[in-house]
Amino acid sequence: MKLCGWNNLRGRLVGAVMVAGMVCCSLAAQQSKLRKKHFQAAEPLTVYFIDVEGGQSTLFVTPEHQSLLIDTGWPDNAGRDADRIVAVAKLADLDHIDFVLLTHYHTDHTGGVPQLVARIPVVEFIDHGPLRETNDPATVKAYAAYELMLEQSHTKHILATVGMKLPLYGLTATVVSADGNLLDAPMPGAGEANAYCKVSAQRPADQTENARSVGTVFQYGKLRLIDLGDLTWDKEMQLMCPNNKLGKVDVYIVSHHGWDQSGSPAFVDGIAPRIAVMDNGENKGGSPSTWEIIEKSPRLKNLWQLHYSAEGGATHNVATQYIANPKGTHMGYYLKLTAWPNGRLVMYNPRTRQSTVYPAP
Repeated sequence: MKLCGWNNLRGRLVGAVMVAGMVCCSLAAQQSKLRKKHFQAAEPLTVYFIDVEGGQSTLFVTPEHQSLLIDTGWPDNAGRDADRIVAVAKLADLDHIDFVLLTHYHTDHTGGVPQLVARIPVVEFIDHGPLRETNDPATVKAYAAYELMLEQSHTKHILATVGMKLPLYGLTATVVSADGNLLDAPMPGAGEANAYCKVSAQRPADQTENARSVGTVFQYGKLRLIDLGDLTWDKEMQLMCPNNKLGKVDVYIVSHHGWDQSGSPAFVDGIAPRIAVMDNGENKGGSPSTWEIIEKSPRLKNLWQLHYSAEGGATHNVATQYIANPKGTHMGYYLKLTAWPNGRLVMYNPRTRQSTVYPAP
């Protein structure tokens, strides 16, 4: 009786183990499928356009949670711009910034470096090489402070060269301009004759740091974004005429804060953005002539502005819902773009707490 009872009990135990094993295998298989599905699911790219009052500071957070900050805004102002950058970084759940790319050394782009690194760790900087514009005291001062920071902190540094890919995972970032040099051959899918060259005047070569800006084209699946820093009209024409070397883009981070030293029809109409984002200040950028070129671009759905432009006045500003900081507002509101590889875009304005959706084309 005891043996028979043990055999029965053993049989039940073995059966239970087998069932449990089958359940575990089934759960493991399901989890494996879920993990595979999650891995294959398209995660968005996030871009924050940070208000630094007419300078530039644009934070990219990749689907792999890498971070790239383009420019650091102004110095001084009690660390205002660095504080705004760090506040947005925290919103993006960042405790450091992987890369800071300095498009050029003018003080509204590079001046904020020392204050930024005092507030948040930066792993690596990217720039175009030595300063060439040595006759402007403010620029010399900003560059010297940056160089001193690199020397004292031993922070890693990458020299941007035309054609190189930035070390980002899952996001292709190609340098198309740096230190006055420009992309030679068309990018994949580009190279068509550019009809808009005929309506764009030729301008003399710019001799400042603007013309040496590091410009980058970002690609995530079908989605394309472009940021050329303050690259000038003459350099744009070389990239776009007679053939368009860059192709079309979905998102144009407006060059030079919307000032008329940049933004030729050959460039803006050639890249034909679906949306454009202007990092202007109330009293810096947003020239009416440039604003009109962007607004009339053939595929444009909306132009977004970080500020109301005093230069633009009543007739050359977008509707208030598309402005982060309306007239007289200096609260530091940013804009947030969420973008998927199929081209779907969502722009969020924290001031209005409203989002605008742009379906995939």
